[in-house]
Formats: sequence, C-alpha cells, structure tokens
Amino acid sequence: MENSRRKFLTSISMLAAYSAFPINSFDFGNSKKLRIVLVGTGVRGTSFWGKRLVGEYSDILEFVGLSDINPGRLQYGKEYMGVNCPTFVDFDEMLNTTKPDLIIVTTVDSTHHKFIIKGLEFGCDVLTEKPLTTDENKSQEILNAERKSGKNLIVGFNYRWSPYATKIKEILANNTIGKITSVDFHWYLNTYHGASYFRRWHGQKDKGGSLWVHKATHHFDLLNWWIDSDPTEVFAYGDLEHYGANGPFRGDNCRTCEFKTKCDYYYDITKDKHLMNLYVANEKHDGYIRDNCVFRKEIDIYDKMSAQIKYANNVTVNYSLTTYSPYEGWRIAFNGTEGRIEASLDIPYNKNVAVNQAEMHAREMEQTVLEKTSTESIIVHKLWKDFDTILVPIEKEGHGGGDKRLHDKIFKTASKVDPYDRSAGIRDGVMSVLIGIAARKSIETDSPIKIADLTDLKPMPKRIK
Repeated sequence: MENSRRKFLTSISMLAAYSAFPINSFDFGNSKKLRIVLVGTGVRGTSFWGKRLVGEYSDILEFVGLSDINPGRLQYGKEYMGVNCPTFVDFDEMLNTTKPDLIIVTTVDSTHHKFIIKGLEFGCDVLTEKPLTTDENKSQEILNAERKSGKNLIVGFNYRWSPYATKIKEILANNTIGKITSVDFHWYLNTYHGASYFRRWHGQKDKGGSLWVHKATHHFDLLNWWIDSDPTEVFAYGDLEHYGANGPFRGDNCRTCEFKTKCDYYYDITKDKHLMNLYVANEKHDGYIRDNCVFRKEIDIYDKMSAQIKYANNVTVNYSLTTYSPYEGWRIAFNGTEGRIEASLDIPYNKNVAVNQAEMHAREMEQTVLEKTSTESIIVHKLWKDFDTILVPIEKEGHGGGDKRLHDKIFKTASKVDPYDRSAGIRDGVMSVLIGIAARKSIETDSPIKIADLTDLKPMPKRIK
C-alpha cells in the first residue's frame, strides 16, 4: 500500500514539470484518501473549501485537521463542515500532529504567505484561496519557498472555469478578431456586495491589500489568461470618497448603531443564523466584528479605481472597479486587428429584467440561485461585416458554474489535458496580484510601475503555462 502511494506521489512531482496544475488527481489507487488540513475557518474556508469538499469528494479525501486563531469559530466550523477531526489554534502543532498531504489556506489575505511558506517547507503541497498574497515582498518570499521546497502551489481561481469565461477564451484563441490590440474591462459591485467588503477586514490595506488585490486579482487573472501574455506596466488612479470617513454618521457596529433607521447601509446580521454562530458568537475570542460600520474611520482602501495596464505583447487595457453601483455585473470589449468582441454579464437592462440586488448578493454569498441555467450573448463584430451573436449556455450558481469545475479539476481530473489551460499555478497567482500591487503603488507615487521591478519574475510576451 505504501509503495503504491509513494509511486503516486512521484507521479505528482513529474506532472508538475508539465502542467500549470501541479497536483495530479488525488486517487491513491483506493489505497489511501488524500489527507487535507484547512487553516482559516471563516465563511470561505468552511463552505467552499470545507463543507462542499466533504459533500462531494469524501470518497477520495478526508480532513485530518482544522486550524484558526479563534477557538470558538474553529469549533463551530468543524460542526458546520460535518467533520470529525482534531482542531488546533497552533498551525505548527497541526502540521506535526496530522502530517497532511495538502494544506488549504483561507486566512486573512495578508497572512497567506506565512502558512503557504510553512506548508511548503514542511513538505506539503499547498492550495491557497485568492489572492496569493498582498505585496511584492511576500510574493517573492513565496516564490523562493516553492523553488526550494520541490513542492507545489495551486491558486484557487474559479472564474476561469465558468462556461461564459471559457467561451470568450475559445473565441480569442481562434483568432476570431485577429491580433488583440486593446481591452476595456469594467466591473461593478452593487451597494450590497460592494459594501460588504467595507464592513469586514477587507476595508483595511494592511489586511487585504485593498480591493486592487483582494477583489481585482480575479479580474486581472482573467485578463492575463484571455490575453495570453504577462503585464509589464501599470498606471492607476483611485480614491476613497463614498465609504469610510465620508459617511454622515457611524457606530460601533450595525447591531448597536443608533442610526439604524437612517443609514442606507444598515445590515441586520441577526437574520443570518449561520453568521451569528460563526462570527458574532465568537467575537469575544479575537474581537472581529462581522457587521462593522462601513463609515468607520480606519477604512483606508479605495472605493473607486481605474488603471491602464500594458502587456508584453503590446496589448493595452483600460480597467475600472466601482464599489457602489446600483447593480452588480461587468462588461468587457476586446479590440483586434480584424474586429471586436463585446461581452457582459448581469447588466439588468440588457435583458429588460428587474433584479433584486439584495437577493442577488445574498444568494451569491450562499452560493445558491433560483434560476440555475440560462443563456447569455457574446457579440462578435468583424471589420466590414455585420455582427454575430453567440449564445452561451451558462450556469448561475457557484461563480457561473466555475466552482464545481475547479474542484473537479483539482481533485478528480488534474492529469486530463485542458485545451483552455484553465489551471492556475504560482506564476498565475503572482502575476495577478502584481497588477493590483502595482496599481496601489502607482496611486501612492503618482507614477507608472514596472512589473519587472517588483519580483524576479520577468514578464513574457507569451504567457508561460
């Protein structure tokens, strides 16, 4: 049995040299389940990387340990996931006790690097929630650690795996509009989803690196993948002029605020039993407030953002992120030497439908939807010709169907060749965060930032797979 397992682990290492997804399918010939530990038992960790894996893949994996600095949240997370494994406040103790095959990191963004590096040094493969990390120095430390360890790192980018994003990739890869020359990409967070970042720890740069990193790393990864090149330079603008100290009033948190009836951003967490059990019941352990005031003065991230991004293949991108839009959605347009592609999702008046934005956000957080499938259009307009409308069957749950496809790829079919190259390794993770880090530094210095000056990774005209 042990020889079978050793041979399989060897195949994992061999595969790493050829695949952006470094870990092979975790099927140890039925001789042993994959031993997983999770560090960070917040919503994302206990649901997407916890309860969902338990429900879908228990035949091939098992959680052998959970870790968090908050003992109360740790215990509730264990119950919510439905696992029977030991829990640890001390991460090092968990590693030494459980000796896992894979570590999943879902802690506060600014601490990802600590657990990634410790895991690699311990001799484990590591899977981290996006973003990889929050600054260029931590990025370099992670790069150095992976190179020395001989182990591998996966970054959990799920948007690549949605059928809609994949169709855009397919159209571009077929040179439908010739060589891409420029891109316009605009993302809109509504006043429910957008505000949620400002009431949580994400509202402070030292924890989430700003939404340039925490949120936009998703968008930059898509751009890098679609354009199939590395970014070389970023110039950005950004400001905080809606949330934070700009608010007309503020309180300690929404539950106790005297302005409940006056504040448009009042959020009643008491209506969510799960969040009450996970966070409110455990505030006494670490002081983390889940329903914090969106107008608290310590908020120092940007709520409006715009960037110009230059790529090594000479493509230029105009990107923006708005955090207080009336609706949630995004638009993108690719200009090419032979035409133009336009795509968008969730723009309500494109289909002349009324959308309850509050319900839309709630269901996104719960990863459930009323309408599970539908079709969306992509417009392809060739020069000197009329436009064509391509209808794409899409799924509404789990980031457009990307969540389940990402999990299947990691845990079931990692060795299967993917024609769209959707798997993301360490280079993808670094290149996506470096755009956001460069944007943040550009705002602070009022100057363009060279990507090559941030780490020892050199941008390539053709993205390295």
